[in-house]
Amino acid sequence: MAQIPREEGIGPRAISRPPSLVDALVPCLALVVFLSLSFVLFGSGASSGPNQIALLFCGIVAAGVAYKNGSRWDDIRQAVVDGIAAGLPAILILLAVGALIGTWAMSGTIISMIYYGLKLLSPVYFYATTCLVCAVVAFSIGSSWTVAGTLGIGLMGIAANMGLSPAVTAGAIISGAYFGDKASPLSDTVNLATATAGSDIYSHIRESLWTSVPALLLSSIAFALLGQAGEFDATRALAMIDSKVDVSLWSFLPLVLVFLLSIARLPPFVTIFAGAIAGAIVAVLHDPEGVATFAAAPDLPLGLALLKGAWAALANGFISSTGEKSIDLVLSRGGMSSMMNTVWLIITALAFGAVVEHAGLLKRLIDPIVARTKSTAGLIATVVGTSVVSNVVTSDQYISIALPGKLFGRTFADRGLAPVMLSRVVGDSATVTSPLIPWNSCGAYMAATLGISTAAYAAFCFFNIVNPLLTIIFALLNWRIVRTGGLGAPDEPRNPAPNLKHTSAPDEVAIVSKR
Repeated sequence: MAQIPREEGIGPRAISRPPSLVDALVPCLALVVFLSLSFVLFGSGASSGPNQIALLFCGIVAAGVAYKNGSRWDDIRQAVVDGIAAGLPAILILLAVGALIGTWAMSGTIISMIYYGLKLLSPVYFYATTCLVCAVVAFSIGSSWTVAGTLGIGLMGIAANMGLSPAVTAGAIISGAYFGDKASPLSDTVNLATATAGSDIYSHIRESLWTSVPALLLSSIAFALLGQAGEFDATRALAMIDSKVDVSLWSFLPLVLVFLLSIARLPPFVTIFAGAIAGAIVAVLHDPEGVATFAAAPDLPLGLALLKGAWAALANGFISSTGEKSIDLVLSRGGMSSMMNTVWLIITALAFGAVVEHAGLLKRLIDPIVARTKSTAGLIATVVGTSVVSNVVTSDQYISIALPGKLFGRTFADRGLAPVMLSRVVGDSATVTSPLIPWNSCGAYMAATLGISTAAYAAFCFFNIVNPLLTIIFALLNWRIVRTGGLGAPDEPRNPAPNLKHTSAPDEVAIVSKR
């Protein structure tokens, strides 16, 4: 798994003067104003360019603040380069997912998932089942991105054929996927949270389950209540698919390969791109005539035509021509090129977040709040709020996970709170709220992969909304407050034990880019 040295990642460089409160507020207010204006002027098309321009402009504003306070332009430029470099693994995964969608549409993998899903699932329990299945798979492989980019695509197609809400389906997929992402020992976000907080990974998972399991159960109940009552007759849809597409269990081979490689802990890009190549191979073996027709190269020998067809699906996606509008709409998609707009959004968001971090603007906003927070519940609520704000401002999940270790590590230790408390609260907030922000790398990925805007699905990501609220409620009830002396110790500031070692500097931690 690729690793990015922390000295080139999250931590802000030293600057001549600390930013004032006005300095810190100006870029953040500019972000709110310009993104809001972008939505007002362009509506649903805001993410196709206008948001990127807004983020770029706000990044220039933040750079101007940093320069005013003594940063050199070379340092600001390097911070932007390092910030974008930290996001390159995510961008490569996104491109691999685009390639996978293209070849899975061509190979019949997507339509086969839809076909058998229509046979097995009912609208009454579809949303709840989707959430629980995604939770189990994500817990097994530790990756929300892989689940959304493989299983999630098929589930979205099933929902469309059942006439179910794509927004609720996407919310169910993301809810289940992020349960696994924050509770699995294989997850990169779990490992990053424990490393920056200085906690033990298995203690972290044990404590995390106290909030994750109730949040998942409540989410499943909500999705069950949203299920559509009444009989669903899939006969017509199944007959239509049978008449237009040769459905085969062999089409599931690329999906099986992806899960086996995920369990074997191969890097996500390798896993997903291998699944894309497997999809191309299955397409060539299962329907060579269809691949050659898609290549539109009658003058080429059959072997080269097949190569061209597979290559085109990887690069630009697949275009279905069955003549059945509903099937063609589902299967005409994918390709690396389809992800370029999202890549553009991620790059500009990371650039803005890198300048904000370099200038120390977020820290300037948070430090006074921490100083005034006296109770444990108030401190935990502040960590949750900081994590959410960081996801909004820095546009990156990894920064938002590692940053609290730097900002709150010493405060937690001084108040006798165990490091596992900090890592759990960060997982309950920074990890799960990242897909709710349209310009966050996770929000952009989910929107591009599932084919629905973040604004549309966010309200139905029940797990991602309930989880941070539960951790605050637990703190208000003074329940599961783990201290250095164990559960239930007095709520009062104190000096940490002399032998207490706390890893609070994210500069010392390598980001494992797995998503």
